[in-house]
Amino acid sequence: MRRDRGGEFHWPYSVAELWADGVVHVLGVVLALAGAVVFFVVMSGRASAVELSTCGVYLATLVLSIAASAAYNVWPVSRTKWLLRRLDHSAIFLLIAGTYTPFIAKMGLWWMLAGVWTVAAIGVFLKLFRPGRYDRLAILLYLALGWSGIVTYEHMVESLPPSVRELILAGGVVYSLGVVFHVWEKLRFQNAIWHGFVLVAASIHFVAVWFSITV
Repeated sequence: MRRDRGGEFHWPYSVAELWADGVVHVLGVVLALAGAVVFFVVMSGRASAVELSTCGVYLATLVLSIAASAAYNVWPVSRTKWLLRRLDHSAIFLLIAGTYTPFIAKMGLWWMLAGVWTVAAIGVFLKLFRPGRYDRLAILLYLALGWSGIVTYEHMVESLPPSVRELILAGGVVYSLGVVFHVWEKLRFQNAIWHGFVLVAASIHFVAVWFSITV
């Protein structure tokens, strides 16, 4: 969504594009909620208290992020939509930090966990209180935070099964490829495609978190 100098809001998508994006978001919300419920039902008897807690943080940020994105993208053009934009973009930082939380905790790298959440908090602050001013910088910050796990590669090898490491990498690649469509504003169905990439990447990381406990 963009604002012109007169303060008017613009949401430059056709009805077909809006429907396509709406379908992606409905599917995302349903999968996120169902996944969270199934996760806790299945894992309550096999995961430790720490694992359940860290995974709970991850699942909370997953549901929040997808729900915020759905609310923002389907809401009619208005000042409320602009406020929802802040929540949506802030929730992305929370999701990145939340996704890392179970893996970093499993590796015992609490300093890394603190660093990831500190950067996420800075990102949330910028999005909530400086909306629309650092959008391109925010994209770089999303990517930098998302790929920050590279510095823990040796610890990943020691603490996480190969299948989990491969899934983490695959999800990161899908997210990164999706950014191409996120910035390709002239492409028809660009927004729906971008959110499709997000849904696929989030699903891959959900499986990675699941395998980190069961494999």
